[in-house]
Amino acid sequence: MTAVVTGIGVTAPNGLGVEAYWKAALDGKGGLGPLTRFDATQYPTRIAGEVDGFDAAEHLPSRLIPQTDHMTRLALKAADEALADAAVDAAALDEYGMGVITGASGGGVEFGHRELQNLWSKGKEYVSAYQSFAWFYAVNTGQISIRHGLRGPSGVLVTDQASGIDALGHARRQLRRGTGLVVSGGVDGALCPWGWVAQIATGQLSRFDDPERAYLPFSAEASGYVPGEGGALLVVEEAEAARARGAHQVYGEIAGYAATLDPKPGSGRPPGLERAIRAALDEAGAAPADVDVVFADASGVPAQDRAEAEALTAVFGARGVPVTAPKAGTGRLFAGGGSLDTATALLALRDGVIPPTPYVDAPDPSYGLDLVTGTAREARLRTALVVARGHGGFNSAVVLRGNDR
Repeated sequence: MTAVVTGIGVTAPNGLGVEAYWKAALDGKGGLGPLTRFDATQYPTRIAGEVDGFDAAEHLPSRLIPQTDHMTRLALKAADEALADAAVDAAALDEYGMGVITGASGGGVEFGHRELQNLWSKGKEYVSAYQSFAWFYAVNTGQISIRHGLRGPSGVLVTDQASGIDALGHARRQLRRGTGLVVSGGVDGALCPWGWVAQIATGQLSRFDDPERAYLPFSAEASGYVPGEGGALLVVEEAEAARARGAHQVYGEIAGYAATLDPKPGSGRPPGLERAIRAALDEAGAAPADVDVVFADASGVPAQDRAEAEALTAVFGARGVPVTAPKAGTGRLFAGGGSLDTATALLALRDGVIPPTPYVDAPDPSYGLDLVTGTAREARLRTALVVARGHGGFNSAVVLRGNDR
C-alpha cells in the first residue's frame, strides 16, 4: 500500500491559499504582528501570527457562520481548497470510502470563551445552543465530514504541536485498512484571552514586541515562541485508488511515520525525538544519507532547540543535512504546524527548492545545524523529513518522497 498526497489546502498567517502561502514561504516573508483579535495590551506577550484577510462570509454558507469557531472556519476553507486541488468529486465516490482525520489541541476555544462570558455576564439564556459542539476538539473533523459527505472512518488526534503529523500517520493507517481517501492534517488557533492565558502559563512565550525578533528558533537571540493560527489539510489517498479515479497530480508519498513519548522528567532517560526520527526512516526504508532536507520543529525555546539539534546531529551528523523552519514566519500553529510543514515539504519536493527560516539572520553555530536562512536554496530534493513535538512529551516524524526518486 502506498499513501500519496493529491491535494493541499492552506490557511496561514503569511498566505491564504497554497499559492499565496508558498510564495511568501519562498520569499522568507513572515506573518507575525501585534495581536488584533482581542485587546492584548495588558498581557506580557502581544505578538501572534494571525491569518490576514480571511472573511468567512466569502468562503462559507451563512448558516455555518454562527455555529462555528474561527479555527473551524479556517479548517473548512482549507478542506475546500484541498479537495478542489485534488479534483475530488465526492458525490461520485463511495461516501463510506472517504474519511476525515484531523489533529487538534483544544477545540473551538474562542467560541467557548465568548459563550462562557455570556453565561457569566448575562445568564444562561444568552448562551448559544451551538456551544454544545462548536468548542469540541473533534469539531473540525465533524464539520468537514458533514460539508463534503465523507462518511468513512474518521477521528481526531490531540497531541498538541505533533497532532498534525499524527493525524496524517493515522490517515495512512486507515488507507491500509481499505479506505480509499482521507482528508487529514490540522488547522488550529486559540487567539483569544482564554487561549492566550493558557499559552502564557507555559512560560515559553517570547516577551519581545518586535515581530521580527520575537520568534528566532536556533538563534543565539531565541527567547521563546510566538503562537499563531491556521494550518493545512491534505487529501491522502491509496495510490491505486487515486489512479482509478483519475487523480491528475501526486505531490508525493508518505513513506514513513513514527511517534514516541518522552520519558518522565528526571528519569535519566533520553528524549524520544531521535527514536521517532530513526523509526520513521526505518519504516520508509531510508537511511539518514537519503534525506535531503529536514523541516524542524523549531521551538524557539533555547533548551528545546538544543534538544532537537542534538537529535538531528545524532542522526545526520553536524551540518549533515539542510534544515529549515518556515514556521518562524507563521508562529507555532498548535495542531496546524506539523501538517503545514508537511505541505511545505511536499511543495519543496515538487519545485526543488528549500524555503528559508524567516527573521533568523544566522543560527547559533553551537547547534551544529545547516539552517537555511536569508534566501531560498535550490537543491535536488527527493526525500524530506518533517518533525514535530507537542507539550507533554509528544514526538512525531514523517518521511516524504517526491515523485522524482
